[in-house]
Amino acid sequence: MFDGYDSCSEDTSSSSSSDESEEEVAPLPSSLPIIKNNGQVYTYPDGKSGMATCEMCGMVGVRDAFYSKTKRFCSVSCSRSYSSNSKKASILARLQVTGKPPTKKAKVLQKQPLVAKLAAYAQYQATLQNQAKTKTAAVPVEGFSWGNYINSNSFTAAPVTCFKHAPMGTCWGDISEGVRVEVPNTDCSLPTKVFWIAGIVKLAGYNALLRYEGFENDSSLDFWCNVCGSDIHPVGWCAASGKPLVPPRTIQHKYTNWKAFLVKRLTGAKTLPPDFSQKVSESMQYPFKPSMRVEVVDKTHLCRTRVAIVDSVIGGRLRLVYEESEDKTDDFWCHMYSPLIHHIGWSRSIGHRFKRSDITKKQDGHFDAPPHLFAKVKEVDTSGEWFKEGMKLEAIDPLNLSAICVATIRKVLADGYLMIGIDGSEAADGSDWFCYHATSPSIFPVGFCEINTIELTPPRGYAKLPFKWFDYLREMDSIAAPVKLFNKEVPNHGFHVGMKLEAVDLMEPRLVCVATVTRIIHRLLRIHFDGWEDEYDQWVDCESPDLYPVGWCQLTGYQLQPPAPQTSRDSQSSSSKQKKKAKSQQYKGHKKKRKIPVGKKPVSLSSLPMAGGVRRSFSGDDELTPPPYRTLPAQTAPEAFQPPRTSREFSPGLKTGN
Repeated sequence: MFDGYDSCSEDTSSSSSSDESEEEVAPLPSSLPIIKNNGQVYTYPDGKSGMATCEMCGMVGVRDAFYSKTKRFCSVSCSRSYSSNSKKASILARLQVTGKPPTKKAKVLQKQPLVAKLAAYAQYQATLQNQAKTKTAAVPVEGFSWGNYINSNSFTAAPVTCFKHAPMGTCWGDISEGVRVEVPNTDCSLPTKVFWIAGIVKLAGYNALLRYEGFENDSSLDFWCNVCGSDIHPVGWCAASGKPLVPPRTIQHKYTNWKAFLVKRLTGAKTLPPDFSQKVSESMQYPFKPSMRVEVVDKTHLCRTRVAIVDSVIGGRLRLVYEESEDKTDDFWCHMYSPLIHHIGWSRSIGHRFKRSDITKKQDGHFDAPPHLFAKVKEVDTSGEWFKEGMKLEAIDPLNLSAICVATIRKVLADGYLMIGIDGSEAADGSDWFCYHATSPSIFPVGFCEINTIELTPPRGYAKLPFKWFDYLREMDSIAAPVKLFNKEVPNHGFHVGMKLEAVDLMEPRLVCVATVTRIIHRLLRIHFDGWEDEYDQWVDCESPDLYPVGWCQLTGYQLQPPAPQTSRDSQSSSSKQKKKAKSQQYKGHKKKRKIPVGKKPVSLSSLPMAGGVRRSFSGDDELTPPPYRTLPAQTAPEAFQPPRTSREFSPGLKTGN
């Protein structure tokens, strides 16, 4: 596999093969080690070594890829044009590039002046790119980098295999520390793009800390990159693609025989599968397309669904616009495998409430999403002992995901679906009941919180504290749902406390934030949003499609929300100390709102007040689409930061900014 690699030290200043050239080419540094590929030495684009220049059009490229045995032309058409009456046009083209008329010495075969100009232009472009990189790197004083964040705090990240719904989640394979890859060599003065071999020192989700081969224990040039990026290749890719392998300038004189070094280092080493990039591409193909019609929960009435149109798809996350929204501002974000979306006709089939659209017929171009695209739920046997209306249980409140509350089954639907209400905070008309499947990991039998030392949120206004289920059931003249009816499956998910990941703030579902797993109860994860108080944490299932590996946002082009800056944390901490009270089991009431970024209004899932018979609901604001950045954006000013939130308050007059 590595027989095509060789090394040599050449005085490339002699690459100007003709003394008759009217312009001299700037020589390369002497004794620069270059790797051979299939016997061909790759050096400066001088038309003689690894690179060649088309004698017709002047294009510079890899010599082996050129047409004919002589490698004088880049294509058949250039070869034929050259031999025809187009020879004169070729000379005129060269005249425009060099700025001097051709002389007898500057024959068509002597293209050195042209190559010199092309090389100078390539060097100029490389300089501009380096300057651009420097400018980008200088800005993130307030920016965020997963690599720096993990390195500076010695964090660990959840492995990609924990996220079956994410790209490569089911085919990540044996990618681990020690795997070798071919990557661009940034420690090089050549104007052309060259590569070198690097090993994975540390993995953090999709991101890998790489170290060039030959640096041994020297970490001075270590760098982070996304393993699924376009510049990461398996060992052998350069040989197959005709790309040059050049050792980093810092260590170029460390070894005299680079081929022997590589053979020794790479023998028995692991690399990426040959079809890795193809698998990445295939895993990022999503079946949902814009203009598809679906049924999704009505964010103003949790108890019903509405028809929505898929507006855009980013990394499997859907921006859905409710069908009746003429200006497309009434939207909802969720993953394509979310339990909140269903095929058209689902509500009618199970007896779920549904808001009929005022639009009598489909708009042109809109079509129903096929039922097989949606996440399947486990079939249940409802013929025997089953859930009944009035039974009590414990459930994660969908409008305050940090709380597990006392709840009641309000209605039993078909196919194992249940309508559930939170005791003490239900609307009189039941408009804030929510639908969970019987196998949902968000509902638990009575006593679950007590057994697992989780604080259970009692009904609002309930006076007999501390809360005791036995007393409450007797007072309500109710019974607990049988334990055997709940989902007890606990997959080997691979999460551990302290692992970092990227998580959707389900109270602001367009936002994906830097987060940490702080507690694990069977399959239930406590997700903490870095930089914010614990009251904004959310309970999430280990297989939730709203959790992603580190680097997911960068891979898919979604914008990542960094941790809150120190200034926000300080003000937040001082504010909480002033209001801090002794812990109790009583209802915590409304939680404070977080700041909204200047000029941004999130798609919120905050609720209306729960007093009296007023319904709780999801509410939507003006900001519609997260900027699909492919790079990690610079962090906004501290006072303009958008954190995840779990507020139950409703502020129709809320302004952006401070």
